Order: sequence, then C-alpha cells, then structure tokens
Amino acid sequence: MNNYLLTLLVKNDVEEKDRLALLDNVKKAFGKLDKEDLWGVRELAYPISKQNRAFYAHFEFQSEPNTISQLDKNLKLNEDVIRYLIVRNDPKKAKKKVTKKEEVKAEEKAE
Repeated sequence: MNNYLLTLLVKNDVEEKDRLALLDNVKKAFGKLDKEDLWGVRELAYPISKQNRAFYAHFEFQSEPNTISQLDKNLKLNEDVIRYLIVRNDPKKAKKKVTKKEEVKAEEKAE
C-alpha cells in the first residue's frame, strides 16, 4: 500500500448533505484514512467554472495503486468537484529541511 494525499474543491452551491455524501463516497475508495482536514468554504484565487468560492477538503490515506485510477475517474466525472489533486506521498524520501547554518557548515567542510 502506498501513501497518498488528496485535495479537492467542491462547488460552494452544493447543499451540505450532498457535499457530505460526496465526501463519504470519496472516503470509501480509500484503503485506510490517516487524516481528514475539512478546511471549509474559502475564496478562490481566480474564478474556476464561474465559481469564486469553493469548499476545500484534504485527505491523507493509504491505498493500493489500482484503486487510485478508479478514484481519479470518479472525481473527473463528478460535476460538483471543481478541482482535485492526488499525489503519492513517500515520507521516507521526503527531504530534510536544511537551515542556513547547516549550509554554511557544509560549505566550510567542502573547502
């Protein structure tokens, strides 16, 4: 199983019960849900599909790669989803943030 991140934007004019049903259907596609962040309704940086506001939802989950293609297809076909992004997250390969002091030390050692 791989780790994935999903952020999706749902149209603002969708009723709350329909939005919750949509999010529940999306969560059913996950293998194991690690984290769910519902950011709420926010302004968009630019209009998308004549929408200025959207409901943001962010999920961290584990799933098999073959289920991701089906999830992608379902999100594409859903008219209430304005935008979405699915990204594979590999925490083992995540780069460590290097501070300025560490950069200077590394340069001194190299010289």
